[in-house]
Amino acid sequence: MPINIKATQVAKHRPVDYWKYNIAIIGLAASCLLTSLCVMAGPSIYPTGTTRYDPNKAYNSFVLFSGGDNIAHLIDLNGNSVHEWKDAAAHSTLINPALIQGKLGHVFVTLETIEGKGTDLVPGQLNRRISKIVGELDWDGNKVWSFGESENTPGGAAQQHHDWARLTNGNTLILANLTHRINGFKHPLLMDDVIYEVNPKGDVVWKWIASEHIDEFGFTPAELILLRNSDSPDYLHINNLKVVGNNHWFDSGDKRFNPDNLIFDSRNANFTAIIDKKTGKIVWRLGPHYPPINTEQAQNRQVPRPVDQISGQHDAHLIPENLPGAGNLLIFDNQGIAGFPIAELPFTGGSRVLEINPVTNEIVWQYTGLDSGGPSWSFRSTHISAARRLPNGNTFIDEGQSGRLFQVTPDGEIVWEYINPYARIGKDPINGRTMRNNQIYRGQPIPYDWVPPETPRSEKPVTPPDITQFHIPTTP
Repeated sequence: MPINIKATQVAKHRPVDYWKYNIAIIGLAASCLLTSLCVMAGPSIYPTGTTRYDPNKAYNSFVLFSGGDNIAHLIDLNGNSVHEWKDAAAHSTLINPALIQGKLGHVFVTLETIEGKGTDLVPGQLNRRISKIVGELDWDGNKVWSFGESENTPGGAAQQHHDWARLTNGNTLILANLTHRINGFKHPLLMDDVIYEVNPKGDVVWKWIASEHIDEFGFTPAELILLRNSDSPDYLHINNLKVVGNNHWFDSGDKRFNPDNLIFDSRNANFTAIIDKKTGKIVWRLGPHYPPINTEQAQNRQVPRPVDQISGQHDAHLIPENLPGAGNLLIFDNQGIAGFPIAELPFTGGSRVLEINPVTNEIVWQYTGLDSGGPSWSFRSTHISAARRLPNGNTFIDEGQSGRLFQVTPDGEIVWEYINPYARIGKDPINGRTMRNNQIYRGQPIPYDWVPPETPRSEKPVTPPDITQFHIPTTP
């Protein structure tokens, strides 16, 4: 979600460059209409569904995402919605059957939301609704487990956001908000981030509160002043939580990467960190300080190279075992406005997917729009979004703000692409016009064997048209 910072704050740190940056992006978005890689950057008419698909080069699977219709859609790569679950908050995750005794087709979804605006649950009125109850549904939509209904739920509501994960012990990790006062901050109430470990009965058996570890996040004294005086009560905006998982770093003796440890990232503060599950201490961190991006294209595409400026990142995780690049950090670097102070970003840049060696802090692989034959800004999502490594070496990418899901080969060839047709339709509160939003918070590639074997699927090639000749006929 966008960082809530006033323009005057940004200008205080970047009195000229910030405005140049935004003016350039507006102009480039218009130019973006000329490339097929940027169909969602501004046009009012565009194709939806699967727009290209090479079954011989793609990793063939299902994909799960929640659309603007509040339905969790399981699609095949031809874009057919082959199974659906009701989702109250456009955020669904299919659970690895290995963690639930081999049961197929179980999902995490939000079951119920409540009004948050004007209450202490959402200081600053950042959101209108919050999650009251989250849960696990089986293939048929039956509730298997929930959090938020127990009288022991902290604050009386789940307040879950962004992420959740089932553990090998049967418990569930919940990333949630905790609204309370934090000494030294300008706002009387803040939306702090908290991690709960919840048992099958819905009781919290372990928790970690972000504000108790501020001195471990790497801020300088000057940066702490900016952080504590942020206009956003959602001061860190942690947007991701994963279990570190089995990895060769730990096997070779690096205890920071204990498989039980937790990895998360703070969108607003531009850092990613690992929590020692036993002590709660931060044992590994990337950011919040980075060298600037070299604006010469030849230099900023060379790998390996030291990590450069990441900003507004999402979906940080270690690539799981038995996948190409296993143990490396994979992260969607939005290049969105974030940081204390605001990070300096190339004003004609786009987003990046980065694979990083977490021991040497070197970028070992990356994807940008340039890798698919377009300008850097042809791949851009300044908020939300995700990336996952696939078994055949491809990378699945969710360019979230445009509702675009796609797969690229290691050298950047797009071998599958899909545009979300399930838009959220609303009304502009100013002029009453209909508003359409195609964004997808997170897409998830789903192996065929994670769902019942009788689930239908299609693998028919889709060849994109020559866009220079692809026109809508005029009405006679």
